[in-house]
Amino acid sequence: MCAQLRRDGVTGLAGGPVARCTVERLMRTLGLRGVRRGQPVITTRSDRQSDRAPDLVDRDFTAQRPNQLWVVDLTYVPTWSGMVFTAFVSDVYSRRIVGWRCAARMPTELPLDALEMALWTREQAGQTTDGRLDGLIHHSDAGSQYTAIRYGDRLAEAGALASIGSIGDSYDNALAESMIGLYKTECVTRDGPLRSVSDLELVTASWAHWFNTSRLHSKLGHVPPVEYEQNYYAHQTAREDPLSGEPSLH
Repeated sequence: MCAQLRRDGVTGLAGGPVARCTVERLMRTLGLRGVRRGQPVITTRSDRQSDRAPDLVDRDFTAQRPNQLWVVDLTYVPTWSGMVFTAFVSDVYSRRIVGWRCAARMPTELPLDALEMALWTREQAGQTTDGRLDGLIHHSDAGSQYTAIRYGDRLAEAGALASIGSIGDSYDNALAESMIGLYKTECVTRDGPLRSVSDLELVTASWAHWFNTSRLHSKLGHVPPVEYEQNYYAHQTAREDPLSGEPSLH
């Protein structure tokens, strides 16, 4: 809250940036408090008989650039019409949600659709080469949806390297679990109870847009994910294009 007020240009009585202690005092007076995330719940079921990709992340959820490491996960959401599911794809560098999908069931098509949206998002931004993101590490848990042959084939087509954590250990996919916790707290609990998967799609679309373009992230220096990515590309070295003679960013 303090970071948002400073970002919006709100000043204290002395004319300087609003003080953190002032924000804390006013929130106590108004009875305002930050929400707390609940405990993670297991939604994917591992296939112990499948050949799994190695863990290329080893709990090191850091990246030096966009499209270096994506983490994925899916979760359940209770609605009046029954249990529905949401799958997410997030870029570790910027914490940006690059793909998501809601469905009434959670077969392989659910995370596949989220993956397709993520690839489309990057393609629209001109960040793919012939629809590929060669070298991208795609990290997931050992759920059967992510170890399915069709899912692995699609990753290979996109030039991505599959990485899968150990079975039954949420810490091996902790960053994706954390994002799911934010989704449950900031979207599902806040806007629920929801009637159907269609209602969930609407609130998820709104929340994902807000999360990417407006929500401040402390790990990013209190800027939104999209802005953080824009800053990255803006600060890349301008190289001379030998054909046009004009500088281009790489």
